[in-house]
Amino acid sequence: MKLGSVMNLATKDVKTIPPRSTIMNALKTMVNEGFRRMPVADAGTKKLMGIVSATDIINFLGGGDKYMIVENRYDGNLAKAINESINEIMTRDVVCVKYTDSWEDAVELMIEKNVGGCPIVDNDDKVFGIVTERDIVKFLASQRRLDGVVRDYMTPRVVTITPNTTVGDAMRTMISKKIRRLPIVKDGILFGILVSTDFLRYFAKDAFKMLETGNIKDVLDKSIHEIASNSSVLKYREPLVFESRDKISDVVKGMVEKGVGCALIVDNDRLEGIITERDLMRFLYSNI
Repeated sequence: MKLGSVMNLATKDVKTIPPRSTIMNALKTMVNEGFRRMPVADAGTKKLMGIVSATDIINFLGGGDKYMIVENRYDGNLAKAINESINEIMTRDVVCVKYTDSWEDAVELMIEKNVGGCPIVDNDDKVFGIVTERDIVKFLASQRRLDGVVRDYMTPRVVTITPNTTVGDAMRTMISKKIRRLPIVKDGILFGILVSTDFLRYFAKDAFKMLETGNIKDVLDKSIHEIASNSSVLKYREPLVFESRDKISDVVKGMVEKGVGCALIVDNDRLEGIITERDLMRFLYSNI
């Protein structure tokens, strides 16, 4: 079979995780490798069985309905619950593309299904690669003939939090609003931005040191400011900032150079919007 052009954009040497691996193992692997998602596959055949994302883990740690596993099975004891197998929280209905598909097919599918990445499989559902929004943005950076104005493609009405927001409330906001990034704003002042992988690093490295009673609420009830002021993991990340009149090409260049997945749009010291990898993927799709 002839390989499709999606393979020109894809990551081919894909790390997968077996379904019986623990959530803690998945968490540490994703943090150490810098992944936002990992395909879950049979260890022997590499046949795709599911996918686990940063969103799934945040949901489990207190952001959504998967948190009921911690509450109901383990009475809130995070140290025990984190050793549950990953198949308890993974997404089983995986959106994937074939290795013979084009990159246009992948972009269209990711937009239609509203996902940030797709495993690439062969005819036997064996994991062959993975393509993500970031791969699409890097590809877009090479398409210099394509350009537009930020205001036409940004997401307005940004969901924000304050420094006094608790870790639990911030994670619940991410899950309920189906977003991966939260600007931190107080009295009109932009403090920084938190992304989903910040929470993964926090739980992988610092959170267990703060478990005074063993209950996860010891961690979830801490304020963002309290954690960010005393941790090298969860901190006020300086956002990439542009104006709404700037060019898409400049935003793409900045995001690729800085290795980030979004930029905040600020006009006259007011936060007017956010432009994410998904917005840029829609921009690319609208031009093809």
